[in-house]
Amino acid sequence: MWFPITVIAYFLNAGVYTADKYFLSKKIHSSISYAFYVGIWSICNVVLLTFNWFVPSWQWLIIDFAAGFLFLWALIAWYKALHQSEATKVVPLVGVLIPVFSLLLSYVFLGTVLNQQTLLALFILIIGGALISLKHKEEGKIKHLIHKVRAFFGFKDAESHPVRRLIINSIVAALAFASYYVLVKYIYLHQPFLGSYIWTRIGGFVGALLLIVIPHNRRIIFTTEKRKVAIKNLPLFLSIRLLATVAFILLNYAISLGDVAIINALQGIQYVFLIIIVIVLSEKYPDILKEEMNKKVLMQKFIGAVMIGIGLYLLI
Repeated sequence: MWFPITVIAYFLNAGVYTADKYFLSKKIHSSISYAFYVGIWSICNVVLLTFNWFVPSWQWLIIDFAAGFLFLWALIAWYKALHQSEATKVVPLVGVLIPVFSLLLSYVFLGTVLNQQTLLALFILIIGGALISLKHKEEGKIKHLIHKVRAFFGFKDAESHPVRRLIINSIVAALAFASYYVLVKYIYLHQPFLGSYIWTRIGGFVGALLLIVIPHNRRIIFTTEKRKVAIKNLPLFLSIRLLATVAFILLNYAISLGDVAIINALQGIQYVFLIIIVIVLSEKYPDILKEEMNKKVLMQKFIGAVMIGIGLYLLI
């Protein structure tokens, strides 16, 4: 049951990520501002309490809120990385790291045991995701790798800072997301799914409010220009957030039913959805979204998609 729910959630997420990239690149231009508006939107989940009234003990309330805070900070790092590079590069890069961190955290904190076939499937999915994420270069692979390592450690000043920031933000986002997924898995093992989900979202709302306690953040979020842009694009933003909420609920429900490391590894399938969406939009609306998609890039991403398919086959 968890598998089709996961696939649907990742399909919706692929569309949401594409829209997020559009907003960050063309409208908001601030990860703090965008994360704030997304976090504020979380309060709308309170209406779900009418379907399942649940109030946790104060100890569990702290844990639920901590999960909400963790997710919000993961979003900030995620939006920073997404703003810095192409969606078809950042999404797989973060997605490849999440199952690795999730596997390690699940093993340490949840005692998760994976058999050999599952580990093989996880490995293949990660390799497939990496192939989709890495951009093809004409230069040799080893030379390209050395080039990136040198840039990361600052040996090439022209590229060191952007590359370093992208990698750091991607790692921080992946670790924070993985920690959140493992924590909510623990929460769902001890609390009702819908009720605990709602309280973690309230925690995200409180975390968003805490952002504006810092004067610097408050100036960024509530500048006249940012406020006008937010109001003008509110209908589209709310539509995207509604889809994101549906995807988020489905994904959290799948996590409550299945293994968190495997569900995170299945993010590879959303890369395929993402590539298709980006190709269509890049062709029809290049002014809105434009990414490099030549034959060699598509072939590399196709090979990655095939490996993801093999990984899914072994997993099922």
